[in-house]
Amino acid sequence: MGLEFRRRDYRAEEQAHLLRRTHADNHPLSSPSFSPLQVEESNCRKDDFSDPLRATDGTTEISADDIQNEHINSEPTVPRDSSAQLRARKEWTPFKKILMQRFPVSKSSSVSMGSNLLVKGTKGELDDQKMFEEEDVKVISQQECLSKLQELKDEINRSWSADDRVTSLRLSIKVARLLTETSVIQFYPTLFILATDIMDLLGDLVWNRIKRKAEFTEEGGYICSLPDNFKESDICFDAKETCNNWFSKIGSVRELLPRIYLELAILPCWRFLDNHHEDVLQRLVMMTRGIADPLASAYCRLYLVQCAQRLPEHDTGFLITCMNDIKLLLLRLTPAREAVDRDLSGTSEVLLTLIEPTIEYIVRCLFKDLRQMEINDMLLALGMAINPSILSENCSCVSIILHYVLKELPIGFICCNALEILHLVECAKDSSFLQSLNFKLLGHRLCERVPEVSKVLLVVDKIFQVLSCYDNLDAYLMVADAYLDIILESHLGTYLNVILDGIFERVRDEKIGENELVILQSIFSKIVAHFANIEHILALNHFLDILDMMRGSSRNVISTQILSMAARNSQIRDPTVIEVLLEIAQALYDGLDFSNMRKDDYQHPSHVIARFVYMVDHGTQLESHLRFLAQCRGAFSSISELQEILVHSSNNLAVRAMRDGNSCNFIKSCLAFNEVTIPAIPTNLRQLNLYLETAEVALLGGFISHTDGLIDAAVNCLQNVDSVNGTRSMEDLSLLVSLLCKLCCMLVMVPGNLEQGVTRIPKHILSLIESQSWILPRMKINVLSSVIYLSAALSQNQLPYHAVSGQVIGNYQLYFDVPSYHQELLSLSGVILQGLVNVVMQESSVAVRGKMALEACNCIASSFVMSDEALEACSKLMEIAKSCLSTGLDFFRPRSRT
Repeated sequence: MGLEFRRRDYRAEEQAHLLRRTHADNHPLSSPSFSPLQVEESNCRKDDFSDPLRATDGTTEISADDIQNEHINSEPTVPRDSSAQLRARKEWTPFKKILMQRFPVSKSSSVSMGSNLLVKGTKGELDDQKMFEEEDVKVISQQECLSKLQELKDEINRSWSADDRVTSLRLSIKVARLLTETSVIQFYPTLFILATDIMDLLGDLVWNRIKRKAEFTEEGGYICSLPDNFKESDICFDAKETCNNWFSKIGSVRELLPRIYLELAILPCWRFLDNHHEDVLQRLVMMTRGIADPLASAYCRLYLVQCAQRLPEHDTGFLITCMNDIKLLLLRLTPAREAVDRDLSGTSEVLLTLIEPTIEYIVRCLFKDLRQMEINDMLLALGMAINPSILSENCSCVSIILHYVLKELPIGFICCNALEILHLVECAKDSSFLQSLNFKLLGHRLCERVPEVSKVLLVVDKIFQVLSCYDNLDAYLMVADAYLDIILESHLGTYLNVILDGIFERVRDEKIGENELVILQSIFSKIVAHFANIEHILALNHFLDILDMMRGSSRNVISTQILSMAARNSQIRDPTVIEVLLEIAQALYDGLDFSNMRKDDYQHPSHVIARFVYMVDHGTQLESHLRFLAQCRGAFSSISELQEILVHSSNNLAVRAMRDGNSCNFIKSCLAFNEVTIPAIPTNLRQLNLYLETAEVALLGGFISHTDGLIDAAVNCLQNVDSVNGTRSMEDLSLLVSLLCKLCCMLVMVPGNLEQGVTRIPKHILSLIESQSWILPRMKINVLSSVIYLSAALSQNQLPYHAVSGQVIGNYQLYFDVPSYHQELLSLSGVILQGLVNVVMQESSVAVRGKMALEACNCIASSFVMSDEALEACSKLMEIAKSCLSTGLDFFRPRSRT
């Protein structure tokens, strides 16, 4: 007996396999009522693990001891033998590194130095002033100067190791003299760092020598071990005498600057002579006033402050004096802003840039460990009183000093005195630092804690008075951006519109530079992030006008954020909003250079545009929505993700039109739209998927001609699928097999072609899987089984499922009483049956091969009557399964009929 399909009664089989239904007391989706769980307490120790989910109120109790222990454990560990010197140097080291990076050494520039300054010392007087005055000037490169300094440092170490401390001191004096040379001012910070490293080396050598004399005798006998907090009374006479001798030697140096540096180098040694150092520090501060060169004077004060940090105790009086001295120096360098047409001359600007790090470090030391109650007194001593009456009478504030004071002030103090500090910034009218930068800094500090800012309305009013004085776009944007968070969080919408009005007025008068674009991007990003409704943003004054004037990446970023926010949650239905967002999306698309950009760079903007198109909904105006999709297809032709969304949206419109009973012409327009759009998608597999989806929609509406055309287009995609990519992922292969199986399922409902035969398309599928070596055997089995199931279903008198539309007739009606119909299906199935075993044997994995054999056997048994040919194929497949799988499995055991 030859092959014969099994007769199937699908309705009877469905009834036989239905689960037995019983009445339920409660709805399965209703919220269950739980009774309190009775949990037996265990005898756990108090410190055992406690599950936080067992808390009855959903929270976990944390004891104060736990918080304290966590705080202690999170603090960095400090060595037990740490001292003030160690802590000071740990803070100084990163500052030196930043200073060197900020002012790098130029290889081409040269430095003028005395010929005797960079040679090794000779026997003679410690300080030969006459020789220093008469020596020749030698010009060397900066790199040579650095090498000479390193040689001097090594020579000082060698001389000290050879107990030739006089030579070490003489060489140190020569190094200190280098700091009087400021002819190449850009090189001075580097020179300062290297020279002070040598000063610190000398200071360490002297400190260790005196400390050893205090702890051991000349013969090596033990005297005592000095603690970190030792007192002057703990020091023996010999150590004090040695210490006095060193200060006397340094005091004999005639030149002021070297004498100050050398005494600062051994400043911690005053601890061996006196427990109080305030007078010493004040004396050194007064000595620095004798340095005429402003650059050398500022850096000498910097070293003084750094050396003072090594002392265990010191007050802030000398720091205030240092800062006020620098302030007087800056006032001479920087006239009032109204007295000059431009901010500063070139030399003064460079000089201020070099002096700026010294101000930063000294101000940082001023506010270190400062109590809240002392801040007012500190500001008053610096001429920065925040009391309005005192401020109006006497304000000697310098902008650049105020800038670093604002950086160090506690945020709580700034928020409580915001209005007074604004007046202080306004009173600083010198040209040492841009006033707008100080307003900007204050704004950023206030935005750290907006809810704590006192007198918000008065602060904002004052800022708008300041903004009104700025005609320059850059300054206006800078200050407005700094205070925008306060305006937004305080819900001051009127002020926001005033800012946008001011920006628009200034944008019209001058071209937007790159820096202004960056600030505009920041302002617009904050506005977009603040509002939850796109309509509120579009209603702001001149928002779209200013956006149109932006360009480049800044505009692209803002456009991306606007589209992302608009399409984040709900659908977009307002026609005016849709039109505006479409213009923004087109501008974003036009700003992307797809040919010169990496895929990652334009992937996010493309996704945002596609998401926007997907979220647009014209409601019942289906024709308007289809026109919108057509407009997007032309506007965003290079975004393949969007092309797919357009097809999905068009299919949704067609289905909605069918449900609403719209005219067939509109549905045909949707299908025609897809037929034109799908070929533009670059990936054949995605084309295949969309063709099948659209064919389903056409079949749902009963448009057989469109269905046939779309299926034919899908078959053409199958023929071209081999030329897509050289390498394919498993996901692509799985997608292809899934689509082929889907096509087979769809063909059950699609009427065949009387002229071309019912098996035309299945034969194309078989030809594809046979000709492509990259299709795995396990995937071929799935496709071959699907074709067999298709043939078996088409052979029945009643199909397992039908098209919804009554206009679509089934193949059992179309081929009724056609003798060749069943024979054609059996012939195709016979061909597949012959090659089924060979495909299973091609699988390399033994376990997978066994499962494939069982699946193929199940397909044959459910589709055919057990004829000799079918039984032979099933026997071979069962033998393969038994050889590959364990025979103890349930499906290998014979089952009795019940």
